[in-house]
Amino acid sequence: MFSDLADRKAQARRVVRQLKKDYPIAECALNYETPFQLLIATILSAQCTDVRVNIVTKDLFAQYPDAHAMARAPVKTLEKLVQTTGFFRNKAKNIHAASQALDEKFDGEVPQDLAKLVDLPGVGRKTANVVLGTAFGIPSGIVVDTHVGRLTKRMGLTDKGDAVKIEKDLLEIVPKKEWIQFSHRLIHHGRAICAARKPKCHDCHFAKFCPQVGVA
Repeated sequence: MFSDLADRKAQARRVVRQLKKDYPIAECALNYETPFQLLIATILSAQCTDVRVNIVTKDLFAQYPDAHAMARAPVKTLEKLVQTTGFFRNKAKNIHAASQALDEKFDGEVPQDLAKLVDLPGVGRKTANVVLGTAFGIPSGIVVDTHVGRLTKRMGLTDKGDAVKIEKDLLEIVPKKEWIQFSHRLIHHGRAICAARKPKCHDCHFAKFCPQVGVA
């Protein structure tokens, strides 16, 4: 990690510039039609691939497309529908409870407010940032998933291991106007080039300025 804040900001500018060149159009990989559906899909994506979540939500949203319907679904039915996403009992309980809260407190609409979102069952800061940024275009923070955490450490932007602390480091050095796309682009890069076990550094456009922290 670059120790000086000015150096980290300079490195962040290089990273952002290259990300824009390599991934000019980077969108969320989760399928959804409404902010509510994105919220539910993001809750289900914990410890699960986006591909699997999209398979599951196709049937889930066909039966329960909004908060009003999901809130009235039997939890056992939800468990069966989301079983293949892992931790399905807890996820089913959370999406049911979050749907009830949205239906009762917000007339079924997803609030465009970070504090109100993280107050919902099963919704942490990462999920809230995803929904606000992707569904509403509100840069409430930087989404730190496994790809973002891994890549920002390799590129010398942070040396933290905790997602909250990583985000705090990134908010200092990444311009606010870039927050939403920064995560989307890093996730695409993590999948295409900078894999966890065998990063393709020889094919990477970042190689000329990436310190490759932790890469054997």
